[in-house]
Amino acid sequence: MSSVMIYVPIIMALIGLAFMATKKAWVLKQDAGDGKMKEISDYIYEGALAFLKAEYRLLAIFVLIASVVLAGITQIDGVKTHLLIVIAFIFGAFFSALAGNMGMKIATKTNVRTTQAARSSLPKALKVSFGGGTVMGLGVAGLAVLGLTGFFIILFHILSDGVWQDTETMTKVLETLAGFSLGAESIALFARVGGGIYTKAADVGADLVGKVEAGIPEDDPRNPATIADNVGDNVGDVAG
Repeated sequence: MSSVMIYVPIIMALIGLAFMATKKAWVLKQDAGDGKMKEISDYIYEGALAFLKAEYRLLAIFVLIASVVLAGITQIDGVKTHLLIVIAFIFGAFFSALAGNMGMKIATKTNVRTTQAARSSLPKALKVSFGGGTVMGLGVAGLAVLGLTGFFIILFHILSDGVWQDTETMTKVLETLAGFSLGAESIALFARVGGGIYTKAADVGADLVGKVEAGIPEDDPRNPATIADNVGDNVGDVAG
């Protein structure tokens, strides 16, 4: 029974990801409004993804350097951590970046559809916006459970031949598995800081141009910097 139960989290994670895909398809089928709304939404979408692309390019360098350092640590005499911690670290970083990318895409696509839905009824707007949030939530949870459980099973079979041996071996399995969490948290940490800085910079810049220099209200459509401000809101709330 115990050998079967260990696969249950993977099944639940796959079910969650499948439901996420279904919910994402439903959100994308909703009305995105008129041509002007779609045009502005596309600007925000492109800006948000441009930020992620630039951020992840730099984070890839960090992951590479950190992987080399981890690999070096495992070769030190007296350190019992397995070299596989490097692979776990890389996959943890990849899963975290993937979750952020999925969340950013669905958030920027949900915004305009929520606005259009609000023109007919508030309950419909809530349903659309909540659906978009569900995609992000299930995506993060599903990838986390899938990654952790999957790597535990792999490491358990590699380091312990798939059977309980002793406490020391299980400790090595769990220490190696911690690399996955370290990779995921590293990406999340830098994404939070970078996203927060971008958000505040865009917000202050848009306010200075609009309120101080042009004398127009905040988020006025006549202010081009409003696009950057909206990109910053998505970046800060989703990836930051």
